[in-house]
Amino acid sequence: METLRVDIQNEQEKRVLLAFLDSLDYNYRIDNESDAILEQQAKELASRKADFLAGKASSLPWSETK
Repeated sequence: METLRVDIQNEQEKRVLLAFLDSLDYNYRIDNESDAILEQQAKELASRKADFLAGKASSLPWSETK
């Protein structure tokens, strides 16, 4: 299974695309909040990296983490 992500610019594009998918009886899902989650995750990763580089956090070798 693969995921195809489409950036929809407006409501008309959305209606046309959904009508096309429905006409072919394709299964799909609409995820409106994926960008917000990804932005939040990116900010968290940047924050953790900054903490690590500043010596505020440490890491363990993978052999110990397992």
